[in-house]
Amino acid sequence: MAVFRIERFTPLPAAESWRRVTDWERHAAQVPLTAITVPTGLPTRIGTVFVARTGIGPLAFDDPMEVVRWSPPSGSRAGVCRLEKRGRVVRGRASIDVYPTHAGSHVVWVEELGARLLPRWADPLVAGAGRRIFGRVLDSMLDTPAEPYR
Repeated sequence: MAVFRIERFTPLPAAESWRRVTDWERHAAQVPLTAITVPTGLPTRIGTVFVARTGIGPLAFDDPMEVVRWSPPSGSRAGVCRLEKRGRVVRGRASIDVYPTHAGSHVVWVEELGARLLPRWADPLVAGAGRRIFGRVLDSMLDTPAEPYR
């Protein structure tokens, strides 16, 4: 399974960072050939399902995800979202945590991805591509510079 972690610090308050990074349909704007739908409807809560459809025509596949933990940030408490990927092609988990800081918020996104059609030796390549793609998504959603905080 490919695993990667992305972190960003932003001057946005935790509640605003949370709102932006959990706007599921907006994620697709930065991922080529991808559309996201939320068949269970909004607002998001435990049990919400959203589907990322990636590809063209018969070469497309669905990546359905279910929210299994949903706890928005409140005061000094971090926001925690856990997702289970339940597709035929892509399996795994994702977590999005948003921590309030004195200067805004700290967003941590961790993905564990398994693709049925790829051999295990490809995991480092998938993790590297995922880090770049999802990093770009996160930067766009938070309106932060492309370079992560170090």
